[in-house]
Amino acid sequence: MNKKMLKQAQQFQKDMVKMQAELETATIEATAGGGAIKAIVNGKMRLESIEIDPAVITQDDVEILQDLVIAVVNEGMDKAQELASNKMSSLTGGLNIPGLI
Repeated sequence: MNKKMLKQAQQFQKDMVKMQAELETATIEATAGGGAIKAIVNGKMRLESIEIDPAVITQDDVEILQDLVIAVVNEGMDKAQELASNKMSSLTGGLNIPGLI
């Protein structure tokens, strides 16, 4: 490996560490039911919190509430995955490298 390639590989590694640190501190908010339910997901795709407006909690609407919770968590996870993919794409110049996100 020549010096230029080695330098590029070292820079890529530094950029990867920086990107991972940014993802660890990133938070993504998702809402469902017109804002009745809000989920916060971090850049590592872990659910950090969920808020449910008490007005949507009734015995008759348990199934709707369950559906809304699933929808908001999935939306948060999708947004977190999109953020990670965008950061990786900017780092790799759009190349699809297997095993990297």
